[in-house]
Amino acid sequence: MTTDTVRTEVDARGVATVRLSRPEVHNAYNSEMIAGLAAAVEAAASDPKVRVVVLRGEGKHFQAGADLRWVRANQDLTQEENFAISRATTQAVRTLNELPKPTIALVHGGCFGGGTGMVAACDVVVASEDAIFAITETRWGLVPTPILPQLVARMGLKNVRRYALSSERFGAARAREVGLVDEVCTQGGLDAAAAPVIDAFLMAGPEAIAGTKALALELGNALVDAGLSDRLSQFHARTRTGAEATEGLESFLQKRKPAWYPGEG
Repeated sequence: MTTDTVRTEVDARGVATVRLSRPEVHNAYNSEMIAGLAAAVEAAASDPKVRVVVLRGEGKHFQAGADLRWVRANQDLTQEENFAISRATTQAVRTLNELPKPTIALVHGGCFGGGTGMVAACDVVVASEDAIFAITETRWGLVPTPILPQLVARMGLKNVRRYALSSERFGAARAREVGLVDEVCTQGGLDAAAAPVIDAFLMAGPEAIAGTKALALELGNALVDAGLSDRLSQFHARTRTGAEATEGLESFLQKRKPAWYPGEG
């Protein structure tokens, strides 16, 4: 499945590379990318030739989170339209998390906001030493509801309580320490670092992998059921159209500090 914003290539071994492709905005996501990612993952799930899925970003960065200009424009939509966007976002990450095939995220450059949720939803995350991470939503008065279940499952509550609340940036080495990243490689070395992991996945039985992954997610309380998905989507849509989010997004567009920032002490 290939769209203007998400491109998929499948090699002879059955390794599907899903590329986020909005490099002009550092692969910031909008409705089209959300739909493209969901479609690519669903296509990989249903294609018996696909054995492994590799997620990566085109250009200088892996993924810059939500396109904040798009988020601001969405505030003018109806409540129902905003809920539909939040539901699609939540479902896309949920679908990636529960894909019954092994997934590997290869991260370079910036990985912010929703990008951290995408990597948290993958089975293995390899980052180059230049990678920078941040769960940025609160900086703009937003709440990272669609990705919180995956972040908590991968990083643990303690680390999410720091980095999702503060929106601090942290490097690849720290990302490995907190569990968001599994392996750090030299800049330009992502493919070499991923190669043995991909080969190991290809040596394992596909049905055995699917069964093991499904049970592991269930036993680890890492599944998002329909009820929780709906609640997350409702919360996300409601807070995204609130006064604080409006101020945060305006501060981004105007390149200024938000009104709630008291200044230097």
